[in-house]
Amino acid sequence: MTRTPGTTSTTPTTFEAALDLLGEAPDPQGVFGPYDGTPEACLRAGNRTYRQLARLLHPDTAPPARRAEAAAAFTELGELWNRYQQDITGVTGRQVVITTKRRVYSVGEERASGDIATLYKVGYRAEDDGEARALLKLPRSVADNDLMEREATALERIAREGDPEYANYVPRLIETFRHRDAKSGVERRANVIERVRGFRSLTEVREAYPDGLDARDVAWMWRRLLVAIGYAHRAGVVHGAITPDHVLIHPREHGLVLVDWCYSVLLDGPGDAARPEAILRAKAVEHVPAMIDRHADLYPPEIPGKQPPETAADVYMATKCVTGLLAPDAPKPLLRFARGCSLPAPARRPHDAWKLLGELDELLGKLYGPRRFRPFAMPTRREPRAAGGADRTERAGGEPAGGKPAASKAAASNPAAGTSTGGGSVAGGSVDSV
Repeated sequence: MTRTPGTTSTTPTTFEAALDLLGEAPDPQGVFGPYDGTPEACLRAGNRTYRQLARLLHPDTAPPARRAEAAAAFTELGELWNRYQQDITGVTGRQVVITTKRRVYSVGEERASGDIATLYKVGYRAEDDGEARALLKLPRSVADNDLMEREATALERIAREGDPEYANYVPRLIETFRHRDAKSGVERRANVIERVRGFRSLTEVREAYPDGLDARDVAWMWRRLLVAIGYAHRAGVVHGAITPDHVLIHPREHGLVLVDWCYSVLLDGPGDAARPEAILRAKAVEHVPAMIDRHADLYPPEIPGKQPPETAADVYMATKCVTGLLAPDAPKPLLRFARGCSLPAPARRPHDAWKLLGELDELLGKLYGPRRFRPFAMPTRREPRAAGGADRTERAGGEPAGGKPAASKAAASNPAAGTSTGGGSVAGGSVDSV
C-alpha cells in the first residue's frame, strides 16, 4: 500500500501516543514522514500531522498532572517541525520572506501558539535602516480571519482615538495584511505586532504562586489593568476577553500590557477621551463573537447570553482576573470592593474604569497607608508560553484627575504601584510578549 507522501504510517490520537512518537522518532522524518514526494505534498501532509500532534501535546489540553511534560514535548515538536521544513526546502535560519506593500519581513521560528493563532518572530528594516523585530500573528484556520480583522480594527481605533499618553498599555499594530500561502493557496489575515521582552502572563503568575499573592502585589496589577481598559473604553472599544492569558505584566518594572484583541467589539459611537460619559454608558454594536471555553467562569452573564456588552463587561472580567491571584487572607474590604465590580447585572457594576481606579486607590490608602514601591519577582522562565501581544512603557499611575489617571507624583506613592514604567518595554524597545 502506498502512503501519502510526507505522512507517518499512523497519526497518534492520544496524548500518550503522541509522546511515544516523539520519543521513538530518530529524526523529523520519523514524526512527519519520509521525503518521498514533492516538497509541497510533504509539507502539506506534514503540516496536518503537526497540527494534530500540537493539539494533543499543548499544555492547556494535557492532563493537569503532566503539563510540564507536555510543555517540553510541545517545544520539541515545534523544533522538529522547523527542522523538517528546513530539510525539505533547503533553507536554514529564517525560513520565509513575506513582502507587503510597506515592508519585507524575514520570518523566523515559532514563538508561541495561542487559542486561535500562531505567533512567529519576524524582522524587518526599521526607519533608521536598523533591524526591527516583531511578531507575526497568523490564524491556524481561515475561519478565524474575522477575529484577526477584529484585532486590527480595535488596535487601529485605539491608536487613533485614544489618549496617546496611555498607548503603551496595548500592543502596537505595525501592519495588517492578507497573506496567501504559496504552497496551499490558503489566504489568511496576518497581524504584525511589536514584540516586547520580560513580560509574563497572569496565568504564569498564578502557576508560580499557587497559594496566592499578597494583596499589595495584586493591587498594582489591578490598578494598571484598570488604566488599560479605561484607555480602550474611551476610544470606543470593549476587549471582551480579559483572561489571565491576555494580561501580561513586567514583574521587575511593574509594567502591564493587555493583549489579544481578537474578541473585541466596538461601542456604539465615536470614542471621545475628553467627554467619556456617553461612550462609557453605550452598548457595543454587536455581541462578543466567541468565548474561550476554559475561562468560561470569568465571563459576565451578558457575554454567553450573546447580548451586546457595555464597558462594565470588561470591569467584571478584569476583577475576576486579578482577584483570582489573591491569597486566602486578602483583606475583607478589598473582597467586598471586588464583589461590587462583578455583580451579575451590568447596570449595577461600575462602567468607568478610571473612576474606579480612584476608588480603588482610596481603599488601598485606607488599608496600607502611603504608596511605596514593593518589589515583585517571578521564577526564570524555562519555556515560552502561549499568549500574544506587545507594548512599550507606562507613564500612568495615580488617581484620575480631570477624567483620566494622573501621570504625577501619585504614581510613586501607592503600596501597589511604584515605578514610572507600566505599560511596555522597559527600555522602550522590542520585547518577548509571550
